[in-house]
Amino acid sequence: MAERKRKTEQAETEAKAAAAKEQAAAEEARVEADEARAQADDGQAQADEDQAQADEAQAETDEGQADAKPAGGEKRAAPRRRGSAETGSGSRAKRGAPRSADGDVVVRARARYVRSAPRKARLVMDHIRGRPVEQARAMLTHTPRAVSGDILKLLDSAIANAESNFELGADELRVRRAYVDEGPIIKRYRPRALGRATRINKRTSHMTIELTSGEGR
Repeated sequence: MAERKRKTEQAETEAKAAAAKEQAAAEEARVEADEARAQADDGQAQADEDQAQADEAQAETDEGQADAKPAGGEKRAAPRRRGSAETGSGSRAKRGAPRSADGDVVVRARARYVRSAPRKARLVMDHIRGRPVEQARAMLTHTPRAVSGDILKLLDSAIANAESNFELGADELRVRRAYVDEGPIIKRYRPRALGRATRINKRTSHMTIELTSGEGR
């Protein structure tokens, strides 16, 4: 009787462990699908932006050809794209940098699916919010937390965006906003006594840093 009971418990334990493994594999596949979907969305946004730039270049070419060919002494009006701005010289208005309510330039960088809990990342983000960039980098370099390395990479990415896109130096930038959103949770299971299984939540974070050239506190 004891042998039969032991075999029954062993079979139940194996069945529970197999079910836990299947559930963990399903959760991992779901997270990978979410990451692939996010990458596809980013690729589609980039393709839309490239198409918009190509349309603008084609419109400028058509406008130049229309101005160069007068028809019967009467100047033909150049076709104007929907939503384009009208200027006196006929040139198109270039879209400026994103600005805050105070008129300061705002540069943003975002890191998604960072393998760190949002609570731990927010503890570090709270230290650099509102500080100059050089001071924030020094604090992140000497902060004894694992997530500070990921935040430092994100800050360097935002600085590079400001330098390459808007010609702003690191010495004139400060951290305007720094916040962390919760990402998907990767679920894992650990076998415990009496055939039970304990769930382990491996949380992820979406981190965002905004830099501005204005004077802050």
